[in-house]
Amino acid sequence: MRCIAVDDEPLALELLADNICQVPWLELAGKFSNTLQAATFLQDNTVDLLFLDIQIPGMTGLQFLRSLRETPMAILITAYEKYALDGFDLDVVDYLLKPVSLDRFVKACSKAHELFQARRRPAETAPLPHPGFIFIPCDYSLIKANLRNIVWIEGLKDYVRIHLKQVQKPIVTRMTLKTLEDQLPSTEFIRIHKSYIISVHHMTSIRKNSLFIGERELPIGHNYRNRLILLTGRQE
Repeated sequence: MRCIAVDDEPLALELLADNICQVPWLELAGKFSNTLQAATFLQDNTVDLLFLDIQIPGMTGLQFLRSLRETPMAILITAYEKYALDGFDLDVVDYLLKPVSLDRFVKACSKAHELFQARRRPAETAPLPHPGFIFIPCDYSLIKANLRNIVWIEGLKDYVRIHLKQVQKPIVTRMTLKTLEDQLPSTEFIRIHKSYIISVHHMTSIRKNSLFIGERELPIGHNYRNRLILLTGRQE
C-alpha cells in the first residue's frame, strides 16, 4: 500500500516515517510538513493511505481531507481527543493519540490493509488465504512468527506471551489477547480460556476441564468449553 505522512513537527514526522517503514505491507511514497505540499504531491500521484496530523498551521488535516475530490483511506494522528468525532464523520480508518505505541500503530495499519484488500477483491471471489505468519511488535522491532511454530499464547493484562515450538524463551509483546486473536485464523487457533489461546495442531488431549499440549496442562474456561466440544465433534 502506497502511503504518505503529513505532520508539521519534524521529530513526529520522522518517527511516523520510521514506524511506516517497519510495516511490511506499507510503502512510504512521501513525507510532508504541511498539507499544501501533500496536496501538490497528490495532484500527480496516487496513494492508498494517508497518515495525517490534525493541528497543522494553514490548512488543517481535517480541512485537507474535506478538500480532496478522491479521498484515500486516512489514519489521523493527533495529541487531541476532541477531534475524534470529526475524524470519524470523515470515515477515517483509525484515530491515534500521540504518543503512539508501535503495537497500536500496527493495529491501525492492519485495519487499513484489511479494508484495502476488501475493496480490491470482487464480491464473488473467495477470501484470500491467511499468509501463514504474523508480525509481532517486540523491542522496537517486528518479529515474524510462522503460525505452525506458535504452540500456545498466554494473556497477561496488556501483554501476551507467545510460546513457540523448539524455542525456550517466549516472545513477550505489549498487546491484548483479543488484538492478537483477531490476527489468527480461527481454523488453526482456538481460545480455551480468558487468558489462553492454543494451536489446534499442537494440542494432544483434553481431560475434564484441562487441555494438554504434551505435558503442559492449561485450564479450559467454562465460557469456551463449547468451542472445544465442536472441535472434537463429541457431545456431552
